[in-house]
Amino acid sequence: MITAAVRRGTNMIDFIGALADPENQFLRTALLAGLLASVSFGVMGTYVVTRRISYLAGAVSHCVFGGIGAALFLRHHTGLAWIDPMHGAAAAAVLAALAIGMISMYARQREDTAIGALWAVGMALGLLFIDLTPGYVDISSYLFGDILLLGPMDLYLIMGLNVLIIAVAAYFYHALLAVCFDMEFARLRGIPAGFFYLLLLCLTALTVVLLVRVVGIIMVIALLTLPAAIAGQFAKRLWQMMILSTLLCMAFVWIGLSISYRLRLSSGPTIIMVAGTVYLVVTLVQAVRRKG
Repeated sequence: MITAAVRRGTNMIDFIGALADPENQFLRTALLAGLLASVSFGVMGTYVVTRRISYLAGAVSHCVFGGIGAALFLRHHTGLAWIDPMHGAAAAAVLAALAIGMISMYARQREDTAIGALWAVGMALGLLFIDLTPGYVDISSYLFGDILLLGPMDLYLIMGLNVLIIAVAAYFYHALLAVCFDMEFARLRGIPAGFFYLLLLCLTALTVVLLVRVVGIIMVIALLTLPAAIAGQFAKRLWQMMILSTLLCMAFVWIGLSISYRLRLSSGPTIIMVAGTVYLVVTLVQAVRRKG
């Protein structure tokens, strides 16, 4: 046990040394991006877990791929070099969030069927658009993400999203709290529950777009929900859950990056495995305590 602890300490020292290396600017940018993104992930993940809309966020994340494919297609066929895949991703995410929100509130058909359809169609559209785009397109970077490829502009976007989410969460704290726990109660209190529900979904959609750059479309829901799910087992208030979820996400990013650097593994999946392992351990321990 002592040997293992010493080895872990040595690995962490090696990682800190790598961060201090002037040639590893990409590693410092990746770590900073992950730590900054943890704020958005922690706050919005708390809403997603509390409102139990993980499946909605999953559908949005897969529609993002359709937007990415459409942006690549348009950039090639229109010659508009300024069109970025993330522009398409953001547009598709917000449109999908609004569509899903309207379906869940007003449509008479089964909500899960409509969400499943959007989930599948979003991925299918993305693949078809990429098929129609000449040249090689590396879709693995979108499906699995690569935090090591993030640049200074990504940091500015992340900080902007953090400011937006914190401002909305603080100013509309009580309204969003009511919507998360009881829509009918919110309506009875005179709160425009439908508006705040759609606002929540749109903010979730923008956060999903950000997450895609870090861990990819396939694993986006894990990092959005696992830290919040762990925090929910200890926090008694929504704001406490947000803070704890943010800190946990930061810890997972730091540990995941250090392990992936040491073992030469993909960063996104490693971060997810760290988060998933901690979630399973905490859940099992809590279950044993409840039975005891």
